[in-house]
Amino acid sequence: MANQTRNTSWILWPFVAIWDLLTGILKLTGRLIAALIGVVLMIAGIALSLTIVGAIIGIPLIILGFMLTARGLF
Repeated sequence: MANQTRNTSWILWPFVAIWDLLTGILKLTGRLIAALIGVVLMIAGIALSLTIVGAIIGIPLIILGFMLTARGLF
């Protein structure tokens, strides 16, 4: 979808450029927030895994946090 070319009138070009800039900024911040939430989930999972009972919830939380961080970075 990103590789599609569109014919934009020269009069509308500034509006299209501003819109593309805003969507790029929102995509970047969304990825950064996803990576930060992933790191927080990994830390919480590690803290829960210090107890035997908490390991039942902590290990899946670590995996979820890792996957979210990987998705946010790559």
